[in-house]
Amino acid sequence: MRFYSTRNKKNICSASYAILNGIAEDGGLFVPEDFFDIYFNYEDYIGKTYQHTAEVILKAFFNELDENRLKEAVNDAYTKTNFSSNEIFPVTPFKNIGVLNLTTGNTMAFKDAALSILPYLISISKQKEGINDDILILTATSGDTGKAAMEGFKNKNGIKLLVFYPYKGVSEFQLKQMLTTDAVNEGAFAIRGNFDDAQTAVKNLFNNIEFKKNLAAHYTRFSSANSINIGRLIPQMAYYFHAYSQLVLSNKIKIGDKINIAVPTGNFGNILAAYYAKKTGLPINKLICASNENNVLTDFFCTGTYDANRPFKKTISPSMDILISSNLERLIFELTNRDDIKTSEYMNSLKSNGMYSPEIINPDIDTFTAYYSTEAEIRSTIKNVYTDYNYLIDTHTATAFNAVTQFKAEHKNDDHFNLILETASPFKFAKDVLLSLNADRNENELDSFNALSQETKREIPLPALKTLSAKEKTESVLNIEEMQDVIMDFIAKGGM
Repeated sequence: MRFYSTRNKKNICSASYAILNGIAEDGGLFVPEDFFDIYFNYEDYIGKTYQHTAEVILKAFFNELDENRLKEAVNDAYTKTNFSSNEIFPVTPFKNIGVLNLTTGNTMAFKDAALSILPYLISISKQKEGINDDILILTATSGDTGKAAMEGFKNKNGIKLLVFYPYKGVSEFQLKQMLTTDAVNEGAFAIRGNFDDAQTAVKNLFNNIEFKKNLAAHYTRFSSANSINIGRLIPQMAYYFHAYSQLVLSNKIKIGDKINIAVPTGNFGNILAAYYAKKTGLPINKLICASNENNVLTDFFCTGTYDANRPFKKTISPSMDILISSNLERLIFELTNRDDIKTSEYMNSLKSNGMYSPEIINPDIDTFTAYYSTEAEIRSTIKNVYTDYNYLIDTHTATAFNAVTQFKAEHKNDDHFNLILETASPFKFAKDVLLSLNADRNENELDSFNALSQETKREIPLPALKTLSAKEKTESVLNIEEMQDVIMDFIAKGGM
């Protein structure tokens, strides 16, 4: 399996090159050369372990990498040390819906799924390419990716990690998670601006030839832990196949039944992994894209125009406060029947005009539908789900629940089972979850953990307790133009 850029199909490379570099030199994203030879018979994974499913998927897409090392990587990444469930990601089924719990990892967010395995993929790829230079991982985060990357790359030899997040644009707990790392090979910095500003700045550095030369002089090269990296995207396919297996075994669906999947969506990586799962054999009817009031994706799927020229809103679901959804580029590439020239034109239009209207010729667009939730709807959904199902959800997962409610209201005859992705623990956003349940309990964010535990009779997750008791570093705040100096200082010192 080879990979090429969404903006230039002549830019063909190996899996190891794509994983190590993260983004193509032309600014495009790496995609599989084709999907024709990859098909997973979902029946083969009914009753199999998560590790088995993940291993098969990784070996299919990254078949040039050493098979034994991939197997070891999967078995090392997906263990009880890193995840609190034997299923890794368990499904809780109700009458006509189910919740795929992706919060069982050490940072209590779905990013743990791929960022537990990505460090191994980078190390294997580094050996495959014969590279002795250090790898510098640059990551922009709207909250959850930062800590998940820091956990995954903690004290990994030959790999350094710098995380950039929007100043006052993440929750207090997300901030505390990033500022309590004790790894010398990692650092986190606030950027004056929003997530899109941080993400754009990181992408620009990846394409800055002179800066890359400066890094090379220090025996260092870039890579990425964002979902723009194909090495992070592909592993996420595994939990969709494993969830389907759990639904069959719990008699919620029959083998062959198609399901709807609702995904809280910001940068479009998680739902894109579901689309890749469908392309390779998983029976999916609809992919329901759920957004908050930064509803650029909802408007795109409803109107056919992607228009980021709108006010940026800070919401109670901050990980989805995004107007430039990077992974949508990969979907646009597929919807134009893999036309790299048109994809490049659309992305250039986005950069220069803040919008584009792609000519869509692939019927796969009909797989997607989209809805968004207001803050009031998010709060009422949290309360309703707790009341109706005795299930506690966070402010991001609530958008997916509400999207399913809206979908069912519009499609009364649709009888497909609806799988909802729980993407973050409610305790990561304890203040707003508590307020949603009981408007009289307005605690400050870090005190709200105990209050939410008392209100719901649920124990505070162990990773949260560890973070709350950890010593916090002083926050460093940068202007975007200071990023290069900070990075070079970090490299020169060999870490923090």
